[in-house]
Amino acid sequence: MRSEKVVSIPDNLSNMRLQPAECEKHGQFEQKVTVILNRELKGGCPECLRMANEEREAVAEAGRAYELRLSLARKLGDALIPKRFTTRTLENYQAENEGQRRALAFCRHYVKVFDEILKTGRCMVMIGKPGTGKTHLGVAMANDLLHNTSRTAVYRTVGAILQAIRATYDRYSERSEAEILASLISPDLLVLDEVGVSKEQPSDFELTTLFAIINGRYEQERPTVVISNLAADQLSPAMGERCVDRLREGGMIVVPFEWESQRGKEGF
Repeated sequence: MRSEKVVSIPDNLSNMRLQPAECEKHGQFEQKVTVILNRELKGGCPECLRMANEEREAVAEAGRAYELRLSLARKLGDALIPKRFTTRTLENYQAENEGQRRALAFCRHYVKVFDEILKTGRCMVMIGKPGTGKTHLGVAMANDLLHNTSRTAVYRTVGAILQAIRATYDRYSERSEAEILASLISPDLLVLDEVGVSKEQPSDFELTTLFAIINGRYEQERPTVVISNLAADQLSPAMGERCVDRLREGGMIVVPFEWESQRGKEGF
């Protein structure tokens, strides 16, 4: 790239002075006049310049705010958080016993240090009785990241994933299985709910799909939060030992939910 030569103007060929001037809007002001090579360059009204700068900044700020809203709308749309759960937050989770307070503390800390979590892909498993607030806390972590950081998060149930993939086998489907798997592997956080919801032995299709997701995220070092009503020793049969091994890598956090169902109470 050719650099342009900077030509300086000798002081004796350039000078500046102030002279009285009048603005139609703001009245009299001192006008700056710069003379360069016998050519006068007259400055404008300072108040007009200030207002013009403020207007440009306001337009730019409005543009930035609009882009942020679009970005958030895209993030929330991709997250596919059900309407019932969009208002679930860490703040409105009702922690009334020591177990609930401990679970909330784990989730708060997980979100707080999420940048560190991302470096290792450390996963979390929330297991225990139904109706104890597991989904609330899982979605709340996703909502926190979506609204308060630049990170992406997705919430899915195992049943919805399997249904979406089966739909791709229709020749008229607009999405492919690879696209669906990519949408689950690429987000910074995946909250995977209703693991092992069926008491029956999982099919090969279910086990293969779960492994493709968990292993894909494992390879990319992206953390996954798994939610299940099963006991700890039932998780491997429901997901497959290979999946659980991937989740354990890096020090899996296990949060037990052992209290009675709170479903129907405010905040759950």
